[in-house]
Amino acid sequence: MRARRPASRPTTLTSTPASASTSSRAARVRRPLGAVALTGTAALAAAGLIGLSAPASAAVVAAPIEVFADQEAFDLQPVGSYETGTFDASAAEIVEHWTGPARDASGATLHRLLVVNAAEAVVEVLDVDDPQAPQTAGFTVQTTGVTAADGSVVPAGAVANSVSVRADGLGAVAVESDDKTDLGWVVFFDAAGDGGALGAVRVGSLPDMVAFSPDGARVIVANEGEPAEDYSVDPEGTISVVDAPATVSAPAQSAVSTADFHDFEVGGSSVLDPEVRIFGGREDAGTVTTESPLLFPVSENLEPEYATFSADGATAWVSLQEANALAIVDVASATVTEVVPLGTVDRAVVPFDPSDRDAGIAIGTWAGVEGYLMPDTIASYEVGGSTYVVTANEGDSRDWDGYSEVSRVSALGRGGVPPVCATSPAAGSLAPAALGRLNVTTANGLSADGSCYETLYTFGSRSFSILDASGQQVFDSGSDFEEVTAAAAPEFFNSNHTESNLDGRSDDKGPEPEGVALGEIDGRTYAFIGFERVGGIAVYDVTVPTAASFVAYVNNRDFTAPPADASPAALSAAGDLGPEGLAFVPAADSATGEPMLAVGNEVSGTTTLFAITVPAAVEPPVVVPPVDPPVVVDPPVDPPVVVDPPVVAPGDGAGAPGAGAPGAGTGAGTGGAGTSTAADTTRDGLAYTGSELATWALPLAGGLVALGAVLLVRARRRAARLRA
Repeated sequence: MRARRPASRPTTLTSTPASASTSSRAARVRRPLGAVALTGTAALAAAGLIGLSAPASAAVVAAPIEVFADQEAFDLQPVGSYETGTFDASAAEIVEHWTGPARDASGATLHRLLVVNAAEAVVEVLDVDDPQAPQTAGFTVQTTGVTAADGSVVPAGAVANSVSVRADGLGAVAVESDDKTDLGWVVFFDAAGDGGALGAVRVGSLPDMVAFSPDGARVIVANEGEPAEDYSVDPEGTISVVDAPATVSAPAQSAVSTADFHDFEVGGSSVLDPEVRIFGGREDAGTVTTESPLLFPVSENLEPEYATFSADGATAWVSLQEANALAIVDVASATVTEVVPLGTVDRAVVPFDPSDRDAGIAIGTWAGVEGYLMPDTIASYEVGGSTYVVTANEGDSRDWDGYSEVSRVSALGRGGVPPVCATSPAAGSLAPAALGRLNVTTANGLSADGSCYETLYTFGSRSFSILDASGQQVFDSGSDFEEVTAAAAPEFFNSNHTESNLDGRSDDKGPEPEGVALGEIDGRTYAFIGFERVGGIAVYDVTVPTAASFVAYVNNRDFTAPPADASPAALSAAGDLGPEGLAFVPAADSATGEPMLAVGNEVSGTTTLFAITVPAAVEPPVVVPPVDPPVVVDPPVDPPVVVDPPVVAPGDGAGAPGAGAPGAGTGAGTGGAGTSTAADTTRDGLAYTGSELATWALPLAGGLVALGAVLLVRARRRAARLRA
């Protein structure tokens, strides 16, 4: 969901420029899980440990809140944070990481983060050569005053919304106009440069997200087309596809193609599924006039939010959040081929906490309630040649001065709004401690005659999903997010981001999963999901799309700190508030040589780097297959030659005859000390061969090597923790 922009630029809480800050990590205080019973995937966390910190002195708090399925197998820890000192003004939203050579003669490797600071309407450039101390590069990316390829000039009041960078350093910024209903721009820059713009092209209204294709050949832009506050204007939602130049330069305007939704209008060539939410708009707002007729109601209604490419760049998927749908785009032709509804979660089956007045944690099932998924951020990955799309099911509503669909359940039946049907399964649960405080849509759920609400529909499912390439769901995390966060910090379950409280967001969207990033580590794919309200990052192993599993939850937040808006020190002590954008940094691109995660936090204005530790896989020992022993044939044995014993003269002192076998002794006087002539490695009179030894000796040696490696890895990890 795109945050509402402030009417004027906010002032920072600091009187000095934004700077990096870190703190030494105190030993983590932990307690075992068990305060809340967990079900489903969250039950895995019962074997882990969590901690709730005392107040900290910097944006990296002393003791992050933690839940791990197995911390020996996967660890995630905040290590450094850059602070703007700006509270609740979207000063750190979308983040992008880039690594590459400097353009000067040194050719030094640069490690940079590009961070959208909507509060200042700029893209900040951070140097993260030392992830523990990220710092400003001393300049920002120019996004205003740029002359575009069509001759237009990006005005001073324009706002940067999203940033993406290609491997060679060509960067792109989605910039909305000072009047958001006007057409916007994509501004191009060099990530290895000093922030100067290379040029710009014109795209659709309110470009909210931009991304390069995996091969860097194209740029896709989700033009959200939000309405004016009074609904006097509602631009069409569109998707721009830009052919990117092969060099680090800006393209021509002719490189821009636009995908629209005209084919899905009534009478168009494509049939729109009736489950796609088409509602509100200028017709419901009463702003359609003769001078401004409603020609394309579907196109005005659909608002592209976020986009992701297939591995080959041929197909893109775009979330249509308010419509609870996914658009599928043929990239080469810039054509929307399908619009797929994403369905709902049945709250009679999947539990949730619907009230901020139920005196605490009350995760349960509720008949007559369903939740639209309504994803914001989406990402894709490939398994066995098939593409899967991961969705963060945040939820969003149309809530403008000219039209709003939002109502508490308790307000239904008042002010001309129909009531809940007496026959609805929810009819007996309308008290404030039950469903009465829950925010629902008035646009859906009515009976056939429109007289009452049979079903209550909420915004978002408080989960993440995995979809196949056709948009069909193959996995959903269900109630995991609320169960894990309830166990991790029960005193602040479903807290808001602007203040610490208990149950403050249960009546709305709960933890509010908004951002998602994917990363591959040692052959396994992980999904990182950010919770906008309560905060924190959940990690799932999604290597097998149909059987994703919980791995970790880490929240770099101190709920016990003073109100974050009270002072610069209080804002810093609070840690990260309102995670928005996430970027996975592969080990090959990381300054440390290990994978990392970068997170932009819109409320605290912080950009935080997390270190990811996954023990290196131990190569299995080489097992030599058993070798059949050779058939040993006893050689023919000649009959022994019997020799008459010598005649010993009496009185020569000879002892008794030797006790050895024939031929094993030397005869009189020394026979008892006779020496064996057979080999020591005898088995039934036969010697072991080298191949027989290999059948057990080599596997045993390999196993001992593997065991030693495992013990060494664990010893090093424990030693590192003691040093931390």
